[in-house]
Amino acid sequence: MTKVPVIRCPWSGSDPLYQRYHDTEWGVPLHDDRRLFEMLLLEGAQAGLAWITILRKREHYREAFSGFDAARVARYDQRQIERLLATPGIVRNRRKIESAINNARAFLDAQVQHGSFDSYIWQFVEGRPRQNHWTEATEVPAETAFMQAVGMVNDHLVKCHRHAALTRRQKR
Repeated sequence: MTKVPVIRCPWSGSDPLYQRYHDTEWGVPLHDDRRLFEMLLLEGAQAGLAWITILRKREHYREAFSGFDAARVARYDQRQIERLLATPGIVRNRRKIESAINNARAFLDAQVQHGSFDSYIWQFVEGRPRQNHWTEATEVPAETAFMQAVGMVNDHLVKCHRHAALTRRQKR
């Protein structure tokens, strides 16, 4: 019996961690505020780097940034910034660390103004994921990376096994 290969978006490559992320998280609608903050923080850390680099550091980020508790991160002061700059396993860039803290504060403001960060961001797609139908990787816009990561848009290529699954999920 011949095993049929799984077709994935080309960016997921052959790394098992990347493939697991592609198959179980990327493009899946996310509505939990703590997980949304996690993705916001990780996306900020990723700027200018390969996403796989950040995925490999994810557990270090979880530990270093108080389990992605936005309220705790928003209270970080200079002492915490210095601690993070000395923390192995994360990207030790002052601007990215300060950005994470500022984003935590903005995240909390959005929660207060909209009831949740989830309510705030999902309004931009009217509460439903946009179903795109890309056939080539070059068509997929890079500027919607966060929206892709949290499932606000389904940017899996149509030949990818996840595209149809996520489209069906939305129709339920």
